[in-house]
Amino acid sequence: MSEIPAELLYRESHEWVRDEGNGVLVVGISDHAQAALGDMVYIELPEPGMSYEQGDACAVVESVKAASDAYAPVTGEIIEVNGALEDAPELVNNDPYGDGWLFMVQMSIPDEMEGLLTPEAYADLQDD
Repeated sequence: MSEIPAELLYRESHEWVRDEGNGVLVVGISDHAQAALGDMVYIELPEPGMSYEQGDACAVVESVKAASDAYAPVTGEIIEVNGALEDAPELVNNDPYGDGWLFMVQMSIPDEMEGLLTPEAYADLQDD
């Protein structure tokens, strides 16, 4: 069973969200997603300053098996990306909830957080 930290929220599309306060969220892909995709070879990150609506594809994670979109968990503006992934995409495999984060977003519609999954609900998805 994959790791599902209790302090995070999740999307059905396997992104995780950590609330940093002041409307800033750190976003990455879950342990389950990175394990399913396999060894990461390339990560295409969004440009800081770009805005996305909840559910928009905003990044691409490419592994030896497949390329997959990562989706904006909330509506907002990208304020920072994890530049370390450019030279070390394997950080997503090695530490998906730490050094392997993808981007930070300044959310513009805080109510959208209510639609994200609790760790328990996300775990239930994996059991299906």
